[in-house]
Amino acid sequence: MFKVMMLGAALAVVAAPAMAQSDMMTQAKSIVEQFSRPNPPWKGPTTGPKAEPGKLIVYISTDQRNGGAHGVGEGMVEAAKVIGWKTRVLDGQGTVSGRASALSQAISLHPDVIVLGGIDGNEQKAVVAQAATSGIKIIGWHATAKAGPAPDLSIFTDITTDPLKVAKAAASLAVIDSDGKAGVVIFTDSTYKVAVAKSDEMANVIKDCKTCKLLEVIDTPLSDTSIRMPPLTTNLLTKYGARFTYALSINDLTFDFMAPALASAGIAGDGLPHNISAGDGSAAAFQRIRNKQYQIATVAEPLRLQGWQIVDEANRALHGQPDSGFVAIPHLFTPDNIAFDGGKNNEYDPDNGYRDAYKKIWGVH
Repeated sequence: MFKVMMLGAALAVVAAPAMAQSDMMTQAKSIVEQFSRPNPPWKGPTTGPKAEPGKLIVYISTDQRNGGAHGVGEGMVEAAKVIGWKTRVLDGQGTVSGRASALSQAISLHPDVIVLGGIDGNEQKAVVAQAATSGIKIIGWHATAKAGPAPDLSIFTDITTDPLKVAKAAASLAVIDSDGKAGVVIFTDSTYKVAVAKSDEMANVIKDCKTCKLLEVIDTPLSDTSIRMPPLTTNLLTKYGARFTYALSINDLTFDFMAPALASAGIAGDGLPHNISAGDGSAAAFQRIRNKQYQIATVAEPLRLQGWQIVDEANRALHGQPDSGFVAIPHLFTPDNIAFDGGKNNEYDPDNGYRDAYKKIWGVH
């Protein structure tokens, strides 16, 4: 009896991790399926203040080379024109000094609204506070690590999808696609709190996969991606060899400059490592995914929709009303579903009627 009990105990000890891994795989599969589904009907606001023409809204992009920041700005300009607002788009050029200069320039224009397009609110806290004190309304896009108001940073509201959900979707795909055997390198940029939040969550998902391996988390500035990624990619291939099977990044921009280095190393477009982005959904990323060239997925945000949301939140701020509380749903694009929800046009532009919904709120046609 003693031996049987010991054997049973031993089996229990061995079986527990296997069961935990099975549960983890089931959860990862559920997450991937959830974020790969076609976009649901409009779940955003349906009421709000009417819009008044003649306002000036200035969009400051952290870096116009960044597909996310660029795309949101385009959506904002499109929406602003609908209600007769004037717009200016300034480029922070990917540097702290460039963003500070653009912000100072924006303030000198005496606008009604300034939008921080991918600019960390803490980085420019003093200048943003100066703008807010002068009566300018501040809207953020990826300016903090979560959606919603950030009064400590003088930001009326920050617009973003849930970064932890984005991260979970990206990392879960690596787990499922590898059948639980992924060897992962994660790329982040500690300049941005939202980037660190995403990379930390991706790392947690990979660590929870007992048969996966987190090889390394690399902190490299997005502004230096064009310079750093080619030699960094070569070094990683040399360092880890066949163990390096998946690259996860907080932004598609990483893979813009990783792809040529992989090609130079003789790796096929659909070969390993498989690249997955937890952010934005740039036009270049969509092309890579569709053509199966050095990227298998991106967890895209509805950038154009978020541009329209920026204008709606700005209008609420100008009318002294609270923010809408709306948080858009991110979408996991793979070669299997890229023909839907705008993917065929190299963007995530959900077919859910958001333009008509906002026009109705604003009282325009």
